[in-house]
Amino acid sequence: MNAIDGLFQRLRRDHAKAFMPFVTAGDPDMATTDMLVRELVGRGAHLIEIGFPYSDPIADGSVIQASYTRALDKGLHVDDIFTMIRGFKDLAAPLVGMVSYSLVYHRGPERFLNDAAAAGLAGAIVPDLPVEEAGDLARLAAQRDFKLIQLVTPTTPHERAAAIVQKSTGFVYCVSVAGITGERDRLPPELLEQLRWLRTQTNLPLCVGFGVSKPEHVRMLTEAADGVIVGSALVRRMEEAGKRPVAELVREVGEFAQTLAAAL
Repeated sequence: MNAIDGLFQRLRRDHAKAFMPFVTAGDPDMATTDMLVRELVGRGAHLIEIGFPYSDPIADGSVIQASYTRALDKGLHVDDIFTMIRGFKDLAAPLVGMVSYSLVYHRGPERFLNDAAAAGLAGAIVPDLPVEEAGDLARLAAQRDFKLIQLVTPTTPHERAAAIVQKSTGFVYCVSVAGITGERDRLPPELLEQLRWLRTQTNLPLCVGFGVSKPEHVRMLTEAADGVIVGSALVRRMEEAGKRPVAELVREVGEFAQTLAAAL
């Protein structure tokens, strides 16, 4: 069984929700990313999203874009990320890649999926691959029991959203706001209604990302969502790397993440 399916089966059995942090691979370096992933799992993370830095991300705000630039400026390569992931064989949480289709296409879809699965990724989110164009990659992923997670936004028409969730595997990434990633003061109240409607369209877990950055956001979502995804609020704290001891910074990020996990 794929590790993502196993995770959500266990959480549903325990009437629990998933805390899913996002980290940028290679920011500030791969050794720190390795340390941070392990810290987050130790602080209660159920699944980790690994961001594959790319020079032209489609939906990422300034915080994550800057982290991608820092990593790429140091010569980060996709193979470096796979090497790090292979070292997580003992990690008690599935890993999912957030990756541009340009990186998949450049490597070749079959080779990318083979390498990703062999390294230990359980699935991938490919935000710049429209569902209408995702058939070939979805077929290749299904052959490997590799999850291809689709995104639904607040502006997605119901007819298209229904088609997207039917083609998603692992879970559905529910974008909370129209726009790009980044911390928000509040989440839109209509988000809960969107989640309730999506629940009528699929039995897959519904996990909310974009803007989730405070315990009160997490508590708001526990009624309707199966998991919360937190990215910019964590990545922003890593901007201080180089100015402060890495171990101290990682510990502080872990402590902040633990407050969000506790809100579930």
